[in-house]
Amino acid sequence: MNKEMLGALDALETEKGISKAIVIEALEAAMISAYKRHYGQAQNVEVEFDEKKGDVHIFSVKEVTEEVMDSQLEVSLEEAVKVNPAYEIGDTIRFEVTPKDFGRIAAQTAKQVILQRVREAERSIIYNEFSEYENEIMQGIVERQDSRYIYVNLGKIEAVLSKHDQIPNEVYQPFDRIKVYIHKVENTSKGPQVYVSRSHPDLLKRLFEQEIPEVYDGDVEIVSIAREAGDRAKVAVKSENPDIDPVGTCVGPKGQRVQAIVNELKGENMDIVEWNEDPAVFIANALNPAQVVDVVFDETQRACTVVVPDFQLSLAIGKRGQNARLAAKLTGFKIDIKPESEWETLKAEQNTQESENVDVEEAMTFVAVEEVENTEE
Repeated sequence: MNKEMLGALDALETEKGISKAIVIEALEAAMISAYKRHYGQAQNVEVEFDEKKGDVHIFSVKEVTEEVMDSQLEVSLEEAVKVNPAYEIGDTIRFEVTPKDFGRIAAQTAKQVILQRVREAERSIIYNEFSEYENEIMQGIVERQDSRYIYVNLGKIEAVLSKHDQIPNEVYQPFDRIKVYIHKVENTSKGPQVYVSRSHPDLLKRLFEQEIPEVYDGDVEIVSIAREAGDRAKVAVKSENPDIDPVGTCVGPKGQRVQAIVNELKGENMDIVEWNEDPAVFIANALNPAQVVDVVFDETQRACTVVVPDFQLSLAIGKRGQNARLAAKLTGFKIDIKPESEWETLKAEQNTQESENVDVEEAMTFVAVEEVENTEE
């Protein structure tokens, strides 16, 4: 048993990176508990582990007193000086009390402690590794599913894909290879737990970085993303390099680059628009493919009215309001879309109202002047 224990400790340190000193400290604490459990709870004991031979020794620690009140914790001065004449009251003495059959108990305890430390070390290694992958994209294999999660094998751990993080209407079959975004890693009592997503907007960002070298290198920057997973997404891009067309770079020759991303997301439509520091231009770009006649901002809040040609109203709003909704998410503005004819009518009514207000004011001024003149007369 002694050779096996030393071999196990050496293997733990070499293969798992677990310090031998930490395991020995845990072993000693576990063996104290085992000894007290089997041979008496009240004793004050210490365990000494011989790192060279692998032997375990149990010592009962007693305090030297004038009068013994508890024989398990105290020893009389008379008995102490028989051991060593130098002992005085208040000193502590260690008496070896290793039972003959303690080797079996020690072996069982050591096995439990070593297995526990191995599990803890493996959990720690996996947690540290996947913590580094948080907010990154990985490829996994679908293993199984239940009413709550899809379970995705990432190699060393099984990640969970919740219903909220799945792409609507996407069907997952066992052994399917899918790319997932790691959005959270937790160290729970049952071990590391990795949460992945297929619907997170940053999955789209990472896919752009994988497929488009200019995005990965930083020559083209993704400013914002608005996404309704599985249906449609809008991506705003810009470039500080005047020689680079950010939209064309992302689309690629014959749309090959963006098509690879669309295929990975099972046909999710992709609108790539150019970011502009002028909010009016950016909003007009975000409403693509609709044409924009004018953008009128509400100065009191982050909102605007967008005027579009009458025949483009439904295109600007989109199916179930999707185009306008995504444009609002992308730009950060509340957008109210009006057809050109209605806007002209509203402006005409407003101008008429303003004109009437001016006429009333002039009339009131004229009356006031007449009253003053009559008073003076």
